[in-house]
Amino acid sequence: MQRNVKLVIAYDGTDFHGWQRQPNLRTVQETVEQAARRVVRHPVDVVGASRTDAGVHAHGQVAHLITSCSIPVVNLRRAIESRLPQDVALVHAGVQSPDFHATRHARSKLYRYRIHNTATRPAEALATRYAWHVWHELDAERMRVAAAAMVGTHDFAGLAGQGSPRRSTVRAVHRIGIRRRYAELLIDVQGGGFLYNQVRAMVGTLVEIGRGHWPPERVRQILATGDRGLAGPTAPAHGLCLQWVRYDRRWEPPDGA
Repeated sequence: MQRNVKLVIAYDGTDFHGWQRQPNLRTVQETVEQAARRVVRHPVDVVGASRTDAGVHAHGQVAHLITSCSIPVVNLRRAIESRLPQDVALVHAGVQSPDFHATRHARSKLYRYRIHNTATRPAEALATRYAWHVWHELDAERMRVAAAAMVGTHDFAGLAGQGSPRRSTVRAVHRIGIRRRYAELLIDVQGGGFLYNQVRAMVGTLVEIGRGHWPPERVRQILATGDRGLAGPTAPAHGLCLQWVRYDRRWEPPDGA
């Protein structure tokens, strides 16, 4: 009997060329598939909720795979994780209904961007791989005012990369939180889905506003015109992490599965 297994995966994206499988490149998707195949003894496709880019990390990437393997799911998780490299962890595994799809049924995602905002490099805080060092002092309140204009359903053509064409560039951003934690500035962006490099373009724009280069009203101009040239740079990938992906309650795994 086939089972649809939901996976929650964490990884350090530094040494990966992103999530999605690519010929002759190390990717998270293929790494997890290779480990799973060794356990279940048949080919599997691991379908992820988010195609994180090269260098982007994850605490809570969600994926699913279909298997005919009868190993209890608790043991299945342990067996797969034991075959994964040190920069990938299989946090959870649970049996789902046959029609669950990690990508199509995702309702909300939270990405967190970490900025190390001091004049000194973040090496002593062990954050070099996980935070963008911006030595200019950033005005968090100005950034919050600008971020408020990004919340809602908008055409984000002016705040996205060109690498992944979509039918529509309209997306819904549910919430943006900006707070300081010691030397770091944390930017949380929650939404139903994002365009290629959208979150990183949003962060790069907020940083320019936080430095005082532009007024917060600049965001409304970018959204109204769709002109990527008016927005800030794409923030480096290593500061971004997929924190979690949420689904309707019906997709929660049954107890003891």
